[in-house]
Amino acid sequence: MKPNKTALIAGATGLVGSQLLPLLLASDRYAKVITVGRRPLPLVHPKLEQRVLDLDHLEEARLSLIADDVYCCLGTTMKQAGSKEAFYKVDYLYVVKLAALTAANFASQLLVVSAMGADAESRLYYNRVKGEMEDAVRQTQFRAIHLFRPSLLLGERADKRVGEQIGAVLMKLLSPLLLGPLRKYRAVSARAVAQAMMHAAEEEGGGVRVHLSDEIAATGSR
Repeated sequence: MKPNKTALIAGATGLVGSQLLPLLLASDRYAKVITVGRRPLPLVHPKLEQRVLDLDHLEEARLSLIADDVYCCLGTTMKQAGSKEAFYKVDYLYVVKLAALTAANFASQLLVVSAMGADAESRLYYNRVKGEMEDAVRQTQFRAIHLFRPSLLLGERADKRVGEQIGAVLMKLLSPLLLGPLRKYRAVSARAVAQAMMHAAEEEGGGVRVHLSDEIAATGSR
């Protein structure tokens, strides 16, 4: 089947996004893959179109953000962001704005990396922002919305995070003990998340669906 769809990915340089972009480019589903980011990627591919822009001014680039499937892998940490306000901008404002603009451009599907524990009523700021983001994107007019809630993400980051590296080692040791309802707390690789996102898009379903970490790991390993 000749590829005839367009994918758009924001956050292609991040842990999940960097695993997802090669899958999108290799997929028979897509004739074009659009990346959105502040800096150009050191990559040339016949399917690839890069939109280098300031995410604070996404509205100005709306007409260049036309796609069928929108993959949002934007996200940061409080330490990286430097403040609650900066964290909120990346993990809520940019994500919600991208969703609203691409929905207005009649995109069909939105696939977003969120986090385990996302809950707008949470007392934890990180989880609360993720939950508020999910609630906001649920209101956008896509045929299908997929929310991915991985546990601790495993993979090679450009920035080394000592705490996460230690956590990853511990989680690998503990994972065999996390059975039944506790399976959702197992760490999951960034590649498995990327593969699960691709699988969800190819299902061509409808409505809002939440993908928990254990399901992501199972789907991504197929």
